[in-house]
Amino acid sequence: MKLELTPALQALVEQALRGLDERNFGRRLWERDTTLWKSTPAHQAIIAEALGWLSVPADIREQVAELVGFVDEVRAEGYTDAVLLGMGGSSLAPEVLRRTFGVAEGYLDLHVLDSTDPQAVLDLERSLDFERTLFVVASKSGGTTETASFHAYFYHALEHLGGELAGRHFVAITDEDTSLQREALAEDFRAVFVNPSDIGGRYSALSFFGLVPGALIGLDLDALLGRALAMADTCAAGKAAVESPGAHLGAVLGGLAGAGRDKLTLLASPGVASFGAWVEQLVAESTGKEGMGIVPVDLEPPAEPARYGDDRLFVYVRLAAAADAGQDMAAAALADAGQPVVTIDLDDPLDLGGEFLRWEIATAAAGALLGIDPFDQPNVQESKDNTKRLLAGFVASGELMTEVPGGADAKLSLPIADDGLPAVLREFLAQTAAGDYVALQAYVAPDPALWDALQRVRAVLRDRLRAATTLGYGPRFLHSTGQLHKGGPNTGLFLQLVGHDREDASIPGQPYSFSVLKRAQARGDFSALRAHGCRALRICLGDDVPAAVAKLLELVEAAT
Repeated sequence: MKLELTPALQALVEQALRGLDERNFGRRLWERDTTLWKSTPAHQAIIAEALGWLSVPADIREQVAELVGFVDEVRAEGYTDAVLLGMGGSSLAPEVLRRTFGVAEGYLDLHVLDSTDPQAVLDLERSLDFERTLFVVASKSGGTTETASFHAYFYHALEHLGGELAGRHFVAITDEDTSLQREALAEDFRAVFVNPSDIGGRYSALSFFGLVPGALIGLDLDALLGRALAMADTCAAGKAAVESPGAHLGAVLGGLAGAGRDKLTLLASPGVASFGAWVEQLVAESTGKEGMGIVPVDLEPPAEPARYGDDRLFVYVRLAAAADAGQDMAAAALADAGQPVVTIDLDDPLDLGGEFLRWEIATAAAGALLGIDPFDQPNVQESKDNTKRLLAGFVASGELMTEVPGGADAKLSLPIADDGLPAVLREFLAQTAAGDYVALQAYVAPDPALWDALQRVRAVLRDRLRAATTLGYGPRFLHSTGQLHKGGPNTGLFLQLVGHDREDASIPGQPYSFSVLKRAQARGDFSALRAHGCRALRICLGDDVPAAVAKLLELVEAAT
């Protein structure tokens, strides 16, 4: 790991390193000393049930042969595709593995569904040959609303097509004694992988949640875990913080965040670009609480150094054998301009096995320095509760009531064609101050062309406002950056974008559809943001989402 820091910033990192050593961070981490983070019994109980990720690489390595045998059985039966049904920690690591390593010859192509947008569900359904598709239902709690809805939808479809054989197309990954485990047994799933219960979702990449999908695509699990174990050795209990890659990175993250460099801007070589989305969830959900937090900025369009404020920390995850010359030059220019740049060189993509563990240790270390519990998520439940209330109202009345306040605050929610929107948007963005960030929250079906269009909006916001920007699909981001948005520092401006659904899909066993669920999630989260005093504006994109985003770009350019 190479650090390029000004003397003043280097001094902050050295102070943070001393702070970790004074806490005996390395020894206490591996001893699972819960008082390393918090002294209250409630927090210690949470932490005690959240440190299994420290030993899981060694523990699960003994089960690799069993996983390989399971996948060989599935391949022999003619399965060609697998669909991962999950959210947040259950879906992000599998997505990283699929995008990074592809699919080995003869193995199953992996599709990840983590959107309740009905178009996303329908498009995936229409692309599959159900007779040759395996569905992986992944949920730590077993009761995640989105995952349960996906499970019901595709099991019903297969039950209709395949009768009693539907369960042969399903496997589950969950904790011991969850509702999903019981349902999987009742529905005669092909297999149930019971994960250690002392691993939080965002720390589960090297557990069954990451490795079952990895096995399905033909990834060399033994090699991946070998890199993780090598990282564990270099971060061993007896090492000083400066000698531990995980603790050292944590000192950089925590030490600089405490001094205002709290916008962790991720750069990554094209071959490992998807890794940033996993880091985003890990860091945001772990550190964003008690009014503090590190804001991960992933996949932001590149810019000249002058476009960035003094709230940035750049971390460049560089694939040495396939580095991008343009990125190398951009990172060098940032360092020359006085921006802090950390470069992590990977020998090859399998080094991600070690990076999963490095970043988990770093996040735990940053949490200790910031004085927060990196293993709880106290604000995640608020949006869920709002969604449940809205859905209950829909069931009772047949109408999805608005969560946007009335009266003078009604201007917080406007259609894209509203004549008053330009002035409202201008006023909204004018609130941006030094150290703020702008978050685009897109409740639309994921689409590459649409993502590119939103990235153009994002670039204008960054360049004109000189503020960090983030972009996420809803409700996916609720399970990654949602905790930070509501529990972290009140420095975000949230632009919620909601598109109309031209098609809809019912959810078996529920009196509402995927469209209703998505809209309830959007409105519920908007209400939670407003309840925390966050600056938020909701724009309805209407039926033609691409045209609406093009219009939004024009409005943002005019407003800034």
